[in-house]
Amino acid sequence: MEQRHLGRTGLRVSRIGLGTLTWGRDTDEHDAAEQLKAFWDAGGTLVDTADVYGGGEAEYLLGRLMERLVPRQDLVLSTKAGSVPDPDRRTDGSRGHLLAALDASLARLGTDHVDLWQLHAFDPYTPLEESLQALDIAVRSGRARYAGVSNFCGWQLAKAGTWQLGGDRTRLAGAQLEYSLLQRGIEREVLPAAMDLGIGLLPSSPLGRGVLTGKYRGGTPTDSRGASETMAPFVEPYLDEAAGRIVDAVATAADGLATTPLHVALAWVRDRPGVTAPIVGARTARQLTAALSVETLSLPDEICRALDDVSAPVHRYPDHDWSTL
Repeated sequence: MEQRHLGRTGLRVSRIGLGTLTWGRDTDEHDAAEQLKAFWDAGGTLVDTADVYGGGEAEYLLGRLMERLVPRQDLVLSTKAGSVPDPDRRTDGSRGHLLAALDASLARLGTDHVDLWQLHAFDPYTPLEESLQALDIAVRSGRARYAGVSNFCGWQLAKAGTWQLGGDRTRLAGAQLEYSLLQRGIEREVLPAAMDLGIGLLPSSPLGRGVLTGKYRGGTPTDSRGASETMAPFVEPYLDEAAGRIVDAVATAADGLATTPLHVALAWVRDRPGVTAPIVGARTARQLTAALSVETLSLPDEICRALDDVSAPVHRYPDHDWSTL
């Protein structure tokens, strides 16, 4: 699998990443092992997790699998901290919480460092400089090799990235946000800020929460995430009429290229400007292997333009040059 630099850094990662959102909850150890082995065999290196995935079970499971299945040195481990299971306060970006969470992640993963450590979300109740200081401490102490953020909006990413470029601080290597043909909101401000600051984008849910595979065109399959109690609310927003038109266009493109809608949707986001590596989460190793086989596909320019047009979000003032409006 092709390797790409994450942002303006020396860190190289596979251009498809493996997500572990459901590990330890909907994905058991056997299925997780099959996924990790298939990913490694395909040349994948970037494995993404977080301290809250499965209540910590995703990290714990990944750590066990590295002990007996895939060598730690062959993987680029990315984890996140700052999201908390508190309905009154969804994030805690305090320095104390973040560093304690990192130490707990390292213990679950069974390693002395992660390759990329990210703030899971912006905390409006903690000064941003304090949260970012935790990233600096983590890198200086060797507990993290590179640092990044996740789920930051445009001004938050611009402020954080610019702050980190000043003084003796750790520059942001990556930013993880949802990005797909069904969710192009980051193109307004986040993506331009990331590209200007040299921050590599790691798209989550690149298949539109599974909808872009076309599996929901005839209804909700009983074995799909959309039919599960925990994941149905996650999928439902992308089952409306507007999304259906985009899914139909992806299916038409796939037919014309003799490939699958999954491959078309994944190749589109993988090769967008500023993107380093989409993070793919699968229910089974078979699904993951199907996604990884996109490696040889590059979409023709005319297909990309057609998909851009049918999924184009409304971006007007002040996102475009005012003189063209």
